[in-house]
Amino acid sequence: MESATRYRLLVVEDEPTITEFLSTGLGYEGYDVEVATEGQTGLDLMKKQEFDIVLLDIMLPDIDGFEVCRRLRARGYTVPILMLTAKKEITDRVTGLDLGADDYMTKPFSFVELLARIRALLRRTKGKKKTTRLKASDIVLDTETREVTRAGNPKHLTPTEFALLELFMEHPHRVFTRETLLNRIWGYNYIGDTNIVDVHVSHLRDKIGDRPSRMIRTHYAIGYAFYPEGEP
Repeated sequence: MESATRYRLLVVEDEPTITEFLSTGLGYEGYDVEVATEGQTGLDLMKKQEFDIVLLDIMLPDIDGFEVCRRLRARGYTVPILMLTAKKEITDRVTGLDLGADDYMTKPFSFVELLARIRALLRRTKGKKKTTRLKASDIVLDTETREVTRAGNPKHLTPTEFALLELFMEHPHRVFTRETLLNRIWGYNYIGDTNIVDVHVSHLRDKIGDRPSRMIRTHYAIGYAFYPEGEP
């Protein structure tokens, strides 16, 4: 897996719940995160520091994200900009992209998808290739083709099941709580019972032939962890 420790992200967002969610999640993934709660603060930080990606909300308390994006490009900044917004209108997406944004995500979003978008932007701008194939025992997961095989036999997973398996394989032995999995896979805005995690993990085990549960193991009252087959 590609290390994220050398990458610095600027998050320009004024909603406390989202800034905390992004700071914690991205920090855990190894990114160095700086937060600006106003557009002007974000512009000032860009003058003083170097960032690899800017996550930019549209609705800000002073100047909006569109204007921030326009000013950055007008000043010659080429840093990738990923816009985050609750607006779903196509015109808003077109406006952001026309002003120089590189990508666009609508809230609420899946944290796993956000990480994938960030990795894609980093690959595009840094010219570094990330390993797209994850392997554990005889299971192979390809993050580009979205294909999973076990002992050479294809396993047809839903997008949610694929995201779960990818997360598990990226972090072997780590115990994920159900709440963490909800945030990572379903997004910070998900409202519902954590039982949905158990249901999807059960389906995933069935599809990859993990019965009895040797690879995806339950840590009772906590959550789940992934152990490559054959390990204690």
